[in-house]
Amino acid sequence: MKKNNIIFMGTPGFSVPALRAIAAQDNFDISLVITQPDRPRGRGKKLSFPPVKEAALELGLDVFQPENLNTQEGFERLAAIDSDYFVVVAFGQLLSQRILDIPRIYPINIHASLLPLYRGAAPIQAAVMNMDATTGITTMVMAKGMDSGDILLSSSTPINPEETAQELHDRLSVMGGQLIVETIEKINKNTLTPIPQDHSKATYVPMLKKSDGKIDWTRSNGAICAHINAMTPWPGAFTLLEGKRFKIFRALPSDKETSLAPGQIFHGKGSGIHVATGENSVVILELMGSSGKKLTADAFLRGHKIDLPARFELL
Repeated sequence: MKKNNIIFMGTPGFSVPALRAIAAQDNFDISLVITQPDRPRGRGKKLSFPPVKEAALELGLDVFQPENLNTQEGFERLAAIDSDYFVVVAFGQLLSQRILDIPRIYPINIHASLLPLYRGAAPIQAAVMNMDATTGITTMVMAKGMDSGDILLSSSTPINPEETAQELHDRLSVMGGQLIVETIEKINKNTLTPIPQDHSKATYVPMLKKSDGKIDWTRSNGAICAHINAMTPWPGAFTLLEGKRFKIFRALPSDKETSLAPGQIFHGKGSGIHVATGENSVVILELMGSSGKKLTADAFLRGHKIDLPARFELL
């Protein structure tokens, strides 16, 4: 049986399960892996490989790292390979139509939402922030517009209300690997027809900024906890107390009613820090202050007494 010749494009850890899933199939052959150039990372700004490059080298695959794939060099490199499919997942560069036209069958993208909902850069965070009951993975035929191509397959999963964006990210990345294999196999069997998206139902989510992490204490307790979960691990939910920055990693909604102003801390000892919100209150369970260490509320309070009355800053 003739193997499918695949060019894979991806960069972060989210892309790695799909790369590994494709590489594990006997009837697929990954002829080239394209990823972003090595970048300086961490406090020492040491040049580091993207996670996809690390996985590709481990799998013995060829790697190409262009600053911009939409050049004559990039086109010629890809056109010289008789590829059946492109598989693109969180690559980080928009592709020109000339590039998208290269594969014999389809250029396929793996997107972490149930399209047309949450096109764009932060679909996982949006699903958590909006307290959606479900989300999922979609494979689609790539088009020049932002995540606007015809849908191939989708797979849904429930969201646990206490799940962080990181935890959901990890689950969806594995689902993406499973779904891309199923997608290509069904195309090969002629049992899958691309379905156009309903563009009138499309929503868009931009790339997150550090400032998006600031907590708005006037919101309901459920919305605030969802915001904290959505911002974990990046950019991180934070608040200010007397000019000092506190990063909040985990909080739970409390049905304890209070007439206090939003942001007011009304209990600051023991296992949690209780804060009034626009509706009821929340209990902060994990946080980080100026020490730079992530601590449980109990451990934090042993070394950082909060003198009441105290109030976190509003937006």
